[in-house]
Amino acid sequence: MRVFRADALLLLVALIWGVGFVIQRTAMDTIGPITFTGVRLLIGSLSILPLLPLAAKLAPQNLRPTSKSALLLGLCGAGIAMCLGAVLQQAGLVYTSAGIAGFITGLYVVFVPILGLLVGYFVRWTTWVAVLVATAGLYLLSVQGQLTPNIVGDLLVLLGAVAWGAQFLVIGWLAIRADPVRIAIFQTAFAGVLALLVAVIWESPDPAAILAIWPEFLYSGVLAVGAAFLIQIIAQQDAPPAHAAVILAMEAVFGALAGWAFLSEQLTLTQLIGCAVMLVGILLAQLRPPRAMAGCDPVINLQTVEAD
Repeated sequence: MRVFRADALLLLVALIWGVGFVIQRTAMDTIGPITFTGVRLLIGSLSILPLLPLAAKLAPQNLRPTSKSALLLGLCGAGIAMCLGAVLQQAGLVYTSAGIAGFITGLYVVFVPILGLLVGYFVRWTTWVAVLVATAGLYLLSVQGQLTPNIVGDLLVLLGAVAWGAQFLVIGWLAIRADPVRIAIFQTAFAGVLALLVAVIWESPDPAAILAIWPEFLYSGVLAVGAAFLIQIIAQQDAPPAHAAVILAMEAVFGALAGWAFLSEQLTLTQLIGCAVMLVGILLAQLRPPRAMAGCDPVINLQTVEAD
């Protein structure tokens, strides 16, 4: 039951992120992508601060003790991975098409179990099948036969997808060792500061332009960052990273539907088939629900720090 609750929460996150694609797309007409990323991450971090009194109640029931140095290293790792994933994706969109970028970004559904093997996460065979099916559906939904490569843009987005895969794994490790509120606050604040430092160098942020799109920041910061990443952490207390990545891949479907509903973007037959195939992948992931995260013990490098 806890795993199914986690899956429902992950679907909610996918919905928030999917609709967020529409918001981010319109915001790019006014502000640079790195500046937008940094500001929304900081807004997301600030929006979670009022929940600090509830931190203990939201902590996992069987909290695993760990050293402060290991916990800090994990939090910094999550923040760096989040910053890299968001910034590289936005930078890649300058050079490559949105469809290609959407497909390559969605490949984190493949990178999560592959990277997970390196640190000892257990991945069921049904999850591997679900990953392959979801990736095929993602291809049909996002690429639609547009195979024109752009080495610079595609490589940036690909590196961003690897970073998101790493973020999933680190959050999976942190989720059973600390309360989700403090994890979310630290992760988003750390990533936001790093992104803004890059933005100052590359984009010279304009405060007036930032204020001009406050509605976009309200959604992208408070909901897509603050609420969504907090919910992701809570869900990953019970859902291993590879399984969670399959569910969250539905953000591509919700993004396409949001574009159709709010921007009058047309969905082709190929895209509709892709949505259906991705739904099949999600259902396959439910055939053999994973063990709760509390039941697995990945051999992650941070364990060497826990001996402090």
